Amino acid sequence: MRVYVSGPMTGLPNLNFPAFHKAAASLRASGYEVVNPAELDESDGVDLPWADYLRRDIRYLLDCTHIALLPGWENSRGARLEKHIADELGMRPIFITQEATPA
Repeated sequence: MRVYVSGPMTGLPNLNFPAFHKAAASLRASGYEVVNPAELDESDGVDLPWADYLRRDIRYLLDCTHIALLPGWENSRGARLEKHIADELGMRPIFITQEATPA
C-alpha cells in the first residue's frame, strides 16, 4: 500500500516539514510505502510557484492507494484539493493525530 502525506505547509514554521517527516516515519514503521511532499521539496532544492508544486504532487498522489491527512489539512488549499482528488478516486484516508500515528 502506498500512501501520500497531505497537510498544511504555507505560512507555517519550517513549512510544517517536521510534522510531515514524523507522519512519514510512523507510516513507514506501519509498513506503508510513503510519498512525502516535504521530502520531495527538500530533494528538488528549488523555489517553485505554488501551482508547480501542486502539479508535481498530484502526479505522485495518483500513484497512491491512500492519503494521510495531517492536522489542519482542512485549512490548506492544496490539501483540500488533494483530499478531493483522493475521495473521487476512492482512496482510503488515514487521519494523522498530533502524535503522527494512523487513526
